[in-house]
This record gives sequence, C-alpha cells and structure tokens, in this order.
Amino acid sequence: MTDRQMNDTEIEALFAAARTGRPEPSAALLARVMEDAMAEAEARAAPAPVPPARPMGGGFARVLGLIGGWPAMGGLATAGLMGVWIGYAAPGGFDAVTATILGGGYDVSDLMPGLDACLTEG
Repeated sequence: MTDRQMNDTEIEALFAAARTGRPEPSAALLARVMEDAMAEAEARAAPAPVPPARPMGGGFARVLGLIGGWPAMGGLATAGLMGVWIGYAAPGGFDAVTATILGGGYDVSDLMPGLDACLTEG
C-alpha cells in the first residue's frame, strides 16, 4: 500500500464518473413506493375512530376532567399543602437570612435594586 496523492485531473475524473454513473430506480420499485404512499394517504383520510362516551359523573368528576385529571390534582394538592406549611411555619425574617449569607454588615434594603449608583456624579 502506497501513500500516493492523487492529482487534480484524477480527482476530477472520479467526480465525473460519479456524476454520470447515477443509477435510476426500477419501475417496480417506483410502483411499490407509489402503492405505499397511496395506502398511507387513504389511511390518513379515513376518520379516526371515536372512543365510546363515558358517563359524566358528579360535579367533582367534571371539575377533575376540566383541570387535567388526577396528575393535575396531585400537583394542585402538593402546592396547596406547601402553601399551608409555609404559612404556618413562616420562615425567619430576612435579617437572619442576610446575616447568614452576607455577614452582619448588610441590610435587606442593600439587596434591593436601585438607581443610586447610576445617579452619582463623578
């Protein structure tokens, strides 16, 4: 095996052979592709089957259906319980949080954005 490089004329001859030697699909293949396409088009044109109607339950079943079923109800219940828990066991004041994170030299108002730094001269 040699590490011979091809020159431009040899490469151009290979590209020309690739451009002219393009195989054409057979008529049988094209007919099968067209049959499959027509069968798929007919299947998509047919109306979708309608699921049988479920009896509507009471008011709770209707509300449950409107909000998205049991998965949505689970998220709603979790959010409600978290709200009750945070409301009952309120977190400590912001002074404790800022003292823990930033040290004792800052106040809550230092964390609020303001225009003071933009309005100073100099």
